[in-house]
Amino acid sequence: MRSVAILGSTGSIGTQALDVVRRNPERFKVVGLSAAGTNQELLVGQIREFLPPLVAIADETAAQEVRDRLGDTVRGVELLVGPQAGEQLAADTEGDMVLNGLVGSQGLGPTLAALQSGKTVALANKESLVVGGDLVMDLIKGEPERLLPVDSEHAALALALRGERREDLKRVVITGSGGPFRGWTATELSRASMKEALQHPVWSMGPKITIDSATLMNKGLEVIEAHHLFGLEYSQIHVLIHPEGVVHAIAEFRDGSMRAEMASADMRLPIQLALGWPERLPTGVAPLPLTETPLTFEPVDHEAFPAVDLAYRVGGLGLTFPAVMNAANEVAVMAFLDGKIPLPRIVEIVQAIVDQHEPPSVVSVVHIERADAWARHRAMEIIETR
Repeated sequence: MRSVAILGSTGSIGTQALDVVRRNPERFKVVGLSAAGTNQELLVGQIREFLPPLVAIADETAAQEVRDRLGDTVRGVELLVGPQAGEQLAADTEGDMVLNGLVGSQGLGPTLAALQSGKTVALANKESLVVGGDLVMDLIKGEPERLLPVDSEHAALALALRGERREDLKRVVITGSGGPFRGWTATELSRASMKEALQHPVWSMGPKITIDSATLMNKGLEVIEAHHLFGLEYSQIHVLIHPEGVVHAIAEFRDGSMRAEMASADMRLPIQLALGWPERLPTGVAPLPLTETPLTFEPVDHEAFPAVDLAYRVGGLGLTFPAVMNAANEVAVMAFLDGKIPLPRIVEIVQAIVDQHEPPSVVSVVHIERADAWARHRAMEIIETR
């Protein structure tokens, strides 16, 4: 039985991970949960169901409410409270694996803490690799299977490359549905509403990643993630639009053959692939109706969606440029969700801040934190000024 701690347990990835555990009670035991504290009712229900010995809650007021709701009904559960509680849980839990389902750059600290304490990380927090990819990969040298991808595209790539010789690989293709604005021109995108942006055609996700999918910034982040996870040159990583969301990734080999990983658009599949690695679990995901499943592919419209090209550029620059891009994007996405800027301004602001950045000559956690803070402050200045 594998013991698992789940970070971000009340979010989209966390709730689906717990569903995988629920469907496979003989395979997994929950030994830790973490949450921001914005959905106390759901968290209390999870604690009562799974009885984890450790629970981390970032918000102190929410933690007190959780204590009050639990009362004496659940004994033996220790609450870790505060902004660093998730990182402490990742380090201190006795679990074999930490599933990081946090959103944004806040996920880097727990990823590093879990790996430093010898645990395996199932990674849904792509920002850990975008922001601190070199730091993360340094911790697993010689032990690549201590970092297992949960993003659907990277989980698919891991399967497509399984058992293949790396010298035979020519390139990989990461697919994306194109989001809610596939086919829109740059002019049309300037009139896109928040409601339209939040209507993803394939996946049901949280608001931040849904907006990233609308701008295709999510694909850009995934390119940087693939570079670190699989040790690929950026020239080997390609992005194609695949509206059906059936083929999640493709590996092309030097003999001209390709391996495409196909599955229903259900995040429980990459989650259970990571939790059960290297085994496949038999439950939870419906098979594809092949006779009813068309497959189409399109190039990215780089004029309407410049985020992909920006990510390639930033990934190539390295140092703290990816941290700056990610931080500025997080701030700009929130400004769009608050109605302060139109959709295309998100990438425009990120581009401007990347152009202004003067990186340090080395990368450390301190340098990343400083670059992150600078980019957030600069993004807020630009947004408020205009």
